Amino acid sequence: MKNQEFRSMQAKLTVGAVVVMIMLLSAPPLAAHHAFASEFDSNKPVHFTDATVTKVEFINPHSWIHVDVKLPDGTVENWAIEAGSPNILLRRGITRDTLKVGQKIVVDGYQSKDSTHRANGRDLTLPNGQKLFLGATGTGAPYEVQRPGVDTEKTEK
Repeated sequence: MKNQEFRSMQAKLTVGAVVVMIMLLSAPPLAAHHAFASEFDSNKPVHFTDATVTKVEFINPHSWIHVDVKLPDGTVENWAIEAGSPNILLRRGITRDTLKVGQKIVVDGYQSKDSTHRANGRDLTLPNGQKLFLGATGTGAPYEVQRPGVDTEKTEK
């Protein structure tokens, strides 16, 4: 009787171990937060004066603004512009209603190192001239505005 109980317990433990292994192997990978320099090149600035919003994604860890960019030769390229997290954007006054599909904007940022149509957004200018900062601080990206006494030395008059 004891031998049969041992085999039953051993079978349950084996099934349990198999279930745990299946769960571990089928778990989706976690998206890692990255530093600016790991994906983008500060020596490859982009400046799109005629960008049209095609899609806006307020997702973590970074939001994305997809734009069609008209090139001088008349062709159109779709670019994905990485922005800060939804929380950071909301604190800067950028809401889901700030950008609309079809809206014309100006975008400044830095192209991806792999030269694809992805960029880390820095500044966005709305049709009314309002400038908004898109980036996340502490990622190694060039800072949006120099802060007196922090990024620059104070000048006394």
